[in-house]
Amino acid sequence: MSKDIKIKKGLTIKLKGEAEKTISSAPRSRTFSIKPSDFHLIIPKMVLREGDKFQAGDTIFYSKSDESIKFVSPVSGTLAKIERGAKRVITNLLIEADTQDTYKDFGVLNPESSSADAIKARLLESGCWPFIMQRPYAVIANTEQEPKAIYVSANTTAPLANDVDFSLNGKEKELQAAVTALSKLTKGQLHVGIGKSGSSPFKGLKDITLHTVSGPHPAGNVGTLINKVQPVNKGEVVWTVAPQDLVIIGELLLTGKFNAERTVALSGSEVKAPKYYKTKIGSEVSTFLYDSGLNSENVRVISGDVLTGAKISPKGHLGYYSNTVTVIPEGDDYELFGWNKPVFDKISTSRALTFSWLMPSKVYDLDTNTNGEHRAFVMTGIYEEVFPLDMYPLQMLKACMVKDLDQMEAMGMYEVAPEDFALTEFVCVSKQPHQQIIRNGLDIMYKEIG
Repeated sequence: MSKDIKIKKGLTIKLKGEAEKTISSAPRSRTFSIKPSDFHLIIPKMVLREGDKFQAGDTIFYSKSDESIKFVSPVSGTLAKIERGAKRVITNLLIEADTQDTYKDFGVLNPESSSADAIKARLLESGCWPFIMQRPYAVIANTEQEPKAIYVSANTTAPLANDVDFSLNGKEKELQAAVTALSKLTKGQLHVGIGKSGSSPFKGLKDITLHTVSGPHPAGNVGTLINKVQPVNKGEVVWTVAPQDLVIIGELLLTGKFNAERTVALSGSEVKAPKYYKTKIGSEVSTFLYDSGLNSENVRVISGDVLTGAKISPKGHLGYYSNTVTVIPEGDDYELFGWNKPVFDKISTSRALTFSWLMPSKVYDLDTNTNGEHRAFVMTGIYEEVFPLDMYPLQMLKACMVKDLDQMEAMGMYEVAPEDFALTEFVCVSKQPHQQIIRNGLDIMYKEIG
């Protein structure tokens, strides 16, 4: 029986270009990219050199701080180039893929009869451990700590984001194997949040505690689920896993192969035919971007959703954790007297010269323009209207900015991740980078407190 969670605070942003519920197979990507920056605070130690050949699932590098955490190749091929930045920091690993993948065989592992130690060892050996994130600090989970509970959010509320119910349709077998295995790694429960409407593939699975979450965005954030089920206190650790990553884990256990397949939602108002594509982690986005076609050339391509994703080149590669690619107009034009006239085509939580509150069902075509410049923080009370967690967002942001560790602890920083502040950043009249402020604050806590 599911437990209901109703979110009242938040903001649903309806944008043009929602992906049609059809799936196509993207053309085979010629190159794949793994960026160590996708794995926050991980310093890579290379196993392979340029020119080395490998199979899908072979280790490319491991974490300098914990050699048991391995990062493997999503495809078989050749390590074409190791790109480095300042101080020889590795910024990108470029893989030239084979025309057909060959897989390293890790062996089949029955999650029901296997011990927790055997499951943990298989996840580490196969490169699936990086799919497990922890809070506090929103980083890859510490292998030495046992979580109080594990959380999965299978509820889509972010604008133009991947519909979990659709992309995981037919994957119940893999999901069951993954949740059964993960449930053995905690003495607590494995909590799954699903939407109120639709047919979730998690319904009917065992070894989980199901929650029906309803309300505006960020109801679909895993941080919202954690806060409403059982907040994280000092000294406690919880794990989070994305739904599509569960499928990769489940398939690994059932087949012995690391199959890095992604069902990606290509969406946005600048896409001619937005829909879903099957591809692999790190593939070239151009393989499916130009298959659907673009309405113009002056666009912003985002690996992820519009609130939390990262800007990439149209010839760039899919982020390691991304399952959405969004294309919207580039907002590089100047709007004359934009601050001094009624606004009908933009979303705003304020009623000053804006009328979006009169049209709650309107679908908008927004660009990347911030409609203002960076300025000092002002007390408006607007953040609290879109922030459903039981915290004080403005005070937490200011504590991070002045590096006040005691205040950050008191405000509840152990529980949050940058994505929890995406909406407050969107509505911020001061145009402050909330997500980056929170990320910097978490990094300071990780360094000073650990």
